[in-house]
Amino acid sequence: MILKQLKVGFMEVFCYLLGCEATGKAVVIDPAGDEKHIVETVHDSGLEIVGIVNTHGHPDHTCGNAKVTALTEAKIYMHSLDDRFFGSPEGRSMGQQMGFAPSPPADVTVEHGDTIPFGKKALEVIHTPGHTPGGICLLVEGNLFTGDTLFVGAVGRTDFPGGSLKTLLRSIKERILTLPDETVIWPGHDYGPKPFSTVAHERTHNPYLTDF
Repeated sequence: MILKQLKVGFMEVFCYLLGCEATGKAVVIDPAGDEKHIVETVHDSGLEIVGIVNTHGHPDHTCGNAKVTALTEAKIYMHSLDDRFFGSPEGRSMGQQMGFAPSPPADVTVEHGDTIPFGKKALEVIHTPGHTPGGICLLVEGNLFTGDTLFVGAVGRTDFPGGSLKTLLRSIKERILTLPDETVIWPGHDYGPKPFSTVAHERTHNPYLTDF
C-alpha cells in the first residue's frame, strides 16, 4: 500500500493519501487545505482519487472537501452522526465563523464496522465518539488513522459541542487499545514529539491513557 502523510492548511492538519498499487485507486483522509497540492501529489504517484474520508466533521478537517471533489469527482465519506450535525445550520455556522469553506454533504455515510474500498484494499471504519459524536478511526494493514481522537502523547479536545471526555476515553480504551501493540497510530495533528506512534507506545506513555 502506498501511504503519504502531508501537513496541510493553516491549522496544519495531517492529511493522508493511501493508494492501491495494483489498481491505482486512492483515498484521501481529511483534506484540510492545499487542495491542489494534495491532488497533484496523488496524480504524481500515478494514482486516481476515488474517495475522500473524513475522520470527523470539524471544519478544519473537512474544508478541502469541496475543492477536491471538484477536481476529482471523488465521493465523500463521513459517519452519519457528524454528517447530520455538521450539515445543520448550527454546524455550518461553526465553520463559517472560523473562516473555513463548508463541506458538501457526504455522498456515503458510514457506521462502525463498515468498509471503504479503494482498489483491492479497504479501510475499516471504527466509530470512536468523544471528540465529536461521529468521530471515526480508519484501519488498514496495521495502520490506524485516528484524526483528533488520539494524538501522539495526547487526546482530542472535548469542549466543542457534542464532545465528551468520558466518551472519548472509553472509545480509546475499548476500540484502540484493544488493537495489536504494533498497530501504527497516524494522528490528525503533529502535536507530539514525532508524527506517528504505536498502540503499545501510547498505552504505556500517553499521560491520558496510563491510568488504564
